Amino acid sequence: MSLPTLHDFHRPLGSTGLLVSPLGLGTVKLGRDQGVKYPSGFQIPGDDEARMLLRQARNLGINLIDTAPAYGRSEERLGPLLRGQRQDWVIVSKVGEEFVDGVSHHDFSATHTRFSVERSLQRLETDFIDLVLVHSDGNDLHILNDCEVYQTLEDLKREGKIRGYGFSGKTVEGGVKALEQGDCAMVTYNLNSRSEKAVIDYAAAHGKGILVKKALASGHVCLEPGVDPIHASFMLLFAQTGVASAIVGTINPLHLAHNVATAAQVIRQL
Repeated sequence: MSLPTLHDFHRPLGSTGLLVSPLGLGTVKLGRDQGVKYPSGFQIPGDDEARMLLRQARNLGINLIDTAPAYGRSEERLGPLLRGQRQDWVIVSKVGEEFVDGVSHHDFSATHTRFSVERSLQRLETDFIDLVLVHSDGNDLHILNDCEVYQTLEDLKREGKIRGYGFSGKTVEGGVKALEQGDCAMVTYNLNSRSEKAVIDYAAAHGKGILVKKALASGHVCLEPGVDPIHASFMLLFAQTGVASAIVGTINPLHLAHNVATAAQVIRQL
């Protein structure tokens, strides 16, 4: 019997024209092991291991890959690892946050935004990035109202360097404001944290895209004994019509296969 895959379940990301798998592969663990909030430690996989993980994800029907300059060497590694496969992937990256020597800092200026996107294009060895999100520091409305980052992303979209843009924020007000102009919001939504549901509802009503981060609460979801936390998490997520895809950052092949099988089962049930 063949394993379940997500090939038949790709869905529109708002009105961007992009079709994405309901699970995306987060790649922070390909590039950074400092300052990440996972319940247990991990080793950054080598190139062969990373290549096998990406091949497995693709074979299981995952076409969405999520990276960021703040994810250490993630972008630099993905460029060579994805050579010859550009047409197979929807690539999401970010702007606004840099992670250097174990410390994050933020810059939402026009100059840095443009520099960051150009650098991501080089690192990822591509002529365009499908979606670029602003990596918020939590001051969502200040970034959107007073900084140049969003207008600069609009300019880069017009120039064809990115196909869409949006906001990875931390507040309902920021998420809704970001969707008024942008194409997509990335929200935290899981069994432990549902405060950003209003952003998902706004997106569903206005034809905008939603990506979910921390879908499994970074591995911290706890339920009563006998309940599969992955199944329960996906039931919650995929019942929301506004959600296009949940980003899950596993580097464990068994976890990846289980996540995909569970997602396929849940989507069929719904």
